[in-house]
Amino acid sequence: MPRLERLPKEGDFIAIQSYKHDGSLHRIWRDTMVLKTGENSLIGCNNHTLVTEDDGRHWVTREPALVYFHKHYWFNVVAMIRDDGIAYYCNLASPYVLDKEALKYIDYDLDVKVFPDGRRKLLDVDEYLEFSKRWHYGPEIDHILKKNVRIIVDWINNEKGPFSKEFVAIWYERYLELSRQKK
Repeated sequence: MPRLERLPKEGDFIAIQSYKHDGSLHRIWRDTMVLKTGENSLIGCNNHTLVTEDDGRHWVTREPALVYFHKHYWFNVVAMIRDDGIAYYCNLASPYVLDKEALKYIDYDLDVKVFPDGRRKLLDVDEYLEFSKRWHYGPEIDHILKKNVRIIVDWINNEKGPFSKEFVAIWYERYLELSRQKK
């Protein structure tokens, strides 16, 4: 992996690449503005960002979305800022790595969606079961992912980290400030 000479600083743009367990590229977000990098986490914002799927299809994100990645948790969180409130999409995924090319992680199929009204839904269980068999995730990864689903639910219930309204307000305001400075 190409070494990273320095962490990206706030206002820098990075790519995000998700992979599948077999090493195949799954999805790329082209320009994510970095809002904060730390020893263990990265917070960024996508806004009308070009996304490329593994089959070559392209689409653009519809609304601003804060992204939260951590080096010790097997999930990442996307807080989508919509007219009707904040919706969350939580990807069960490996902890991220960052190199010169992009922020990278392995997507493990399972997702937790939180709707603006607070309803929650576990998504893609069938896909998880299929790929788990195909790529031999094994009992260790299964255990880690189930443990991290419980952590996500706890964070949601306690409005911890990216699930806090204050987190979203602070980091979205910082995104707007940095965007104004770049113009």
